[in-house]
Amino acid sequence: PGQILTYLDGVVKVEETELKPRVGFLYPVLTHNISVFINATRERDSGQYMCTVNVVDDATSTGKNVGVINLTVLVPPAVPSCHLHGHPAVGANVTLSCASAKGKPSPTYHWQRTAPPPQFFFPPVQDPTKGTLKLTNLSLDM
Repeated sequence: PGQILTYLDGVVKVEETELKPRVGFLYPVLTHNISVFINATRERDSGQYMCTVNVVDDATSTGKNVGVINLTVLVPPAVPSCHLHGHPAVGANVTLSCASAKGKPSPTYHWQRTAPPPQFFFPPVQDPTKGTLKLTNLSLDM
């Protein structure tokens, strides 16, 4: 953990971190609250942030002057990469797989045969977390 932003004796100081060009107080400190903004968020900005307020000569506030918030930066899934594993012949087994290189939270996958006729797949044939669809004993209808 490291200090990012400080307000002391009327002076705002932004520490030399990768956040420096993207962080600041949302409002003038003495006129509103001490909300902080982070522009152009990145996945690595995720984490726990702590706000500490110290009042000069106030010994009674020790331990009561800390606020904590967890920040999770969401990341849209990348275009999935899909593959066929196995030999698609009558009576054989194949597995179809799709995976995205990034995404937070981890994306889930749902398989559907569109035509003819439409067909939906359910566990255990389909694994929405791994992005796989296992088809066993292939038939011409499949």
